[in-house]
Order: sequence, then C-alpha cells, then structure tokens
Amino acid sequence: MDVHNQLRQPRILVLEDSHLDAELIREHLETLKPVPEIRYAQNRKTYEEALDGDDYDVILADFSLPDFDGMSALELARDVAPEVPFIFVSGILGEEVAIESFRQGATDYVLKQRLIRLPAAVERALAEARERTERRDAERQKELLVRELSHRVKNTMAMVMSLVRRTVKTSSSLDDYVENLLGRLRALADAHALLFETNWNEAELLEVVRRTLAPQDRGTGRVRIDAGPLTLLAPKAALALSMVLNELATNAVKHGALSSEHGTVHVNWQTDSKGVLTLRWEESDGPAVQLPEETGFGMTLIERSVRYELNGEVRLEYLKTGLVCEIGIPLADLSG
Repeated sequence: MDVHNQLRQPRILVLEDSHLDAELIREHLETLKPVPEIRYAQNRKTYEEALDGDDYDVILADFSLPDFDGMSALELARDVAPEVPFIFVSGILGEEVAIESFRQGATDYVLKQRLIRLPAAVERALAEARERTERRDAERQKELLVRELSHRVKNTMAMVMSLVRRTVKTSSSLDDYVENLLGRLRALADAHALLFETNWNEAELLEVVRRTLAPQDRGTGRVRIDAGPLTLLAPKAALALSMVLNELATNAVKHGALSSEHGTVHVNWQTDSKGVLTLRWEESDGPAVQLPEETGFGMTLIERSVRYELNGEVRLEYLKTGLVCEIGIPLADLSG
C-alpha cells in the first residue's frame, strides 16, 4: 500500500445544522491521525455546493435536517460521488431506517449519543475505500496489460508470418530456408527475452548488440564490440535493431568476413551534437565483396527496418576489405 496515501490528510464533509453537534463531531474527528480537514454544510444549498466544489474521502450526515432529509443527502452523494463512504451521524435512527439506509448505499451509522464510535467508523470506512480503490486500480492495470500483450502478440505474429513468407521466396533450398528462418526467429526471440527481462521497458543498446551477435561469434572473439555512449532503446527500436544486426551477422557468416578463418567484424557507435546515433558495422580480412546484382530479402529487411521502424538511414559499402554498413538513427526515435 502507498505509504504516502496512508498518511495523507483525509478530507471530510460534515452535513450538520446544529453548531453544538458539529463541534462535538469535530472534537472526535480530531483524534484521528492524521487530523482530517473538515468542511461543514448546514442545509441543502451548502451541501450541494460542497459536493460540486470539492472531493472528499468521507461524508458524514445528520438524518433530520430543516429543509431535507438524510436519505435525500445520501441520494445526492451517490449521484455525485458514488465511491465516497457515507456515514449517518444521527440522534435517533430506527432499525428499519438503518436497514433502508444501508440498502441505499450508506456505509455505516453512528448515534450521536455514542460519538466515541465515530473515529473507528471513519477509519474503517477510509480503509475499505482505499482497498476498493487499490482493487479497482489493479483491475484497470490488469486490463491495460492484457490489451498491451494482445497488441504485442498480434504484431509479433504478423512479423513471424512475414519472415516465413519472405524467407521462402529468397531461399535456394529447404536447408537454406530452415537455416535462414531459424536464425531470424532466434534473433526475434532473443530480443523479446531481453525485453521481458526489463519488464518491456527500455533495453540497453550494448546488451542488444551482444545478445544478437553472440550466436555467430560463438566465443571466438572475432566479433569486436566497442561500446559507445550508453543508449537506451524503446522496445520497438530494440526489436528492429536486433533483426538488422542478425541479418548483417548471418550475411557475414555466409558470404563475408566470418565465412573465412581470419575474418573479423568490428561494431561501434557514436552520437553527435545533432542527436543522431551512428552505428558502424565493419568487416575485414574476409573475402572480397561486391555489390550484389539483386537485392536479397536480408538487405531489404535491413533497409526497411531502419527506414520505416527507426526513421533512420543506411549506407552500405562493398569494399575489397569487406562490407561496411553505417546506420544513422535519431536518438529520439530510439527512445520513443
């Protein structure tokens, strides 16, 4: 339970036309800790103004009033503030009237002859109201989480279906298809696992890079990561970058630096004064590479992910020393 809310000064509205009774009620309420803030109303007009003008934690009302009765006061309170506990404080309240008041939504009643019960009744009403609020907030949070999870599952399934379809079109054999698809699904799963560890909050770029490239490096040290500034990624950005890095690593294993015995990959990133992060992928000591005649699905996925998911740009260089890929992304699009 929130300690701050427990210690917050409660606000109590007291509907009472007798100044003497109002003073006695105040004396008993001031034994509460913390001492409540009390507002008084003496008739229907001031009561309606008080209900419309402020929020209260508890309403106390006499049953017999000069211009209207306690049941009318209860009805008004239920219309304006249905969640606020309502306690009758009356000189005489018969059993039938008490039962009817509970049926209409009253929380409790205290006889004026036994005002010593009032502090306990108010504390109990406040505790029950807090419990209801916390339960309602928990239910609301649960509903939000379920809707968010449903949305994410739908997005993930759409991505998986797209990967399946596109991988089929660009694979030369069944073995090639299985290898490519499993690699992409593994990258997607690893990114999701990292995000679940952070409770689907921001993930650190360094951890995303490490996890995505670890299966291709296999502890050989041929993939060198020089971490730049600490950069936190929103879930959408983390997923997109994971897929991009997986495609670059897969390509390096099949056709680039990691396909040869001594080839290496160097990954680093920096930020500039314009708020742009530049991630650089540089391969060396592998076979010479050249611009492909046709753009495969892997490179298409890289370019589309950076452009449409991250609002960034990709620059590819096919050098004799190996592939160089520079990705520029506004920091605002990584964190948002």
